[in-house]
Amino acid sequence: MKKSKKQKTQWLAQPEEHDYPAAKSYLNLFFDEQESLEFSEKLKNVSIVHFKAKDVFRASKLSLLGVSNSHVKKNVAKILKGKKMSPILLVRDTKNVGLIIADGYHRMCAVYHFDEDALIPCKII
Repeated sequence: MKKSKKQKTQWLAQPEEHDYPAAKSYLNLFFDEQESLEFSEKLKNVSIVHFKAKDVFRASKLSLLGVSNSHVKKNVAKILKGKKMSPILLVRDTKNVGLIIADGYHRMCAVYHFDEDALIPCKII
């Protein structure tokens, strides 16, 4: 994919309801069941904020997935078709001074391929 033209990503006003259980499931890898549940519930009640895609990646310390990844490819197709995507869910890992992308990693990768400076709507705790 050529990065010559920045593609505008369309976003939903709020995350989709199924994103919260997905976030909880992922957070279970880091925290016990009760903490994961508390985090996923807290995420429902915070406001949307915006961060640049490149800053979220730097803070998360994750690698960028390529467009050959099937989930990234699916999200790239959504962006190209102008379909709205769900904001991402983030948890500050204060113990390890990092950021956990609890839900939305593949969406982040897709957006980053078009514009690393894109503002990403997020919920963060």
